[in-house]
Amino acid sequence: MIRKYVLAGVIAFSATFAHADEPIVGNWKTASGETALIAACGGDFCITLKTGKYTGRKIGTLAGSGADYSGEITDPSNDKTYSGSGTVSGGSLKMKGCVLKVFCKSQTWTRL
Repeated sequence: MIRKYVLAGVIAFSATFAHADEPIVGNWKTASGETALIAACGGDFCITLKTGKYTGRKIGTLAGSGADYSGEITDPSNDKTYSGSGTVSGGSLKMKGCVLKVFCKSQTWTRL
């Protein structure tokens, strides 16, 4: 009987581990202090603001895996979209948005 429970626990643990989210998935505190949710959407990851003046607004879509992601980021204050990237390192996410890949701005978000 004990073997049955141990086996069930191993299977449950393995299933959880096999379906672990990408490191970018989760809630992040932005440089402006708002909370952004990054979640899987289709084959990409969508960034949606959860707090602040633009609550509920989708502000980006990134693709990738592991530590590096790229796609588009929208500044909700001026509604301009930039080519963007994100790099996850521990509890930090360095976000970068560029115009013509020359004029870039970066900010670091922290995991909540």
